[in-house]
Amino acid sequence: MCGFKNLKIILSSFITLFISSQAFSEENVGAAHPWGLNLREAFSPVMVEMVSFHNALIWLIVAISLFVLALLAIIVVKFNTKASPKASKTTHNTFLEIAWTAIPVLILVVMAVPSFKLLYKGDVVPEAHMTVKAIGHQWYWSYEYPDHGNFTYDAWLVQDEEDMEGEDRPFTRLLTTDTRVVVPVGKVIRVQMTSTDVLHSWAVPSLGVKKDAVPGRLNELWFEANREGIFYGQCSELCGTNHGFMPIEVHAVSEEKFLAWIEDSKEKYAKVGQNLNLAEIKE
Repeated sequence: MCGFKNLKIILSSFITLFISSQAFSEENVGAAHPWGLNLREAFSPVMVEMVSFHNALIWLIVAISLFVLALLAIIVVKFNTKASPKASKTTHNTFLEIAWTAIPVLILVVMAVPSFKLLYKGDVVPEAHMTVKAIGHQWYWSYEYPDHGNFTYDAWLVQDEEDMEGEDRPFTRLLTTDTRVVVPVGKVIRVQMTSTDVLHSWAVPSLGVKKDAVPGRLNELWFEANREGIFYGQCSELCGTNHGFMPIEVHAVSEEKFLAWIEDSKEKYAKVGQNLNLAEIKE
């Protein structure tokens, strides 16, 4: 009886943990959570479809596993030496041979059709509202806004929460950057990426995007944030010693806030660029 109560408590705790991990975060922050289950909360239409496809495949896998388990149980019970002392001499069964070939093929087709549609949708960039260029370095990212004055800035990992005093955004260890990528919500954003040294990868799980930044090559992806929030990502290629310390922080804001940020950034990062140029001349 005591064991049953303990089992009940464990199951209750697991269900509570599972439900809490599925709940949307009130802060609209796309990041991993301690003891979280399932995929991250989706902040883009493509990621929503990815999650739905993933969940459908899980149910399909469970059904196949239970079916195979049932077949094994039937074989163990019905065809053991005690239950069937005389072995069957059946060598061919046309129906079974067709079935165990055709059914897996049909299952693969059912899986492949939505998979290819999703791959195509994520790969082909629709007409974009704006472009952001991400450049990978060892070990930080640089960003350019070619459609809004072509200003450039770097994004480095924030080591300590004390370095963010006075800022109105949360600090997430190993994910917060000193500057951030800002985009308007509900708009198609094209992200072009390249690298100056080794392979990097621009990946933001909550937006359902991940693509390599290759030296000498320009790759691109797209996303559309379906609501305002903060989305965290990291470089997903083994790019060297500080591979785990070049995060990505994307903010989706309203059109008004985005335009205000653009005007402020044009002035701020233009001055930074001028100072860098003067420093280079002096050297």
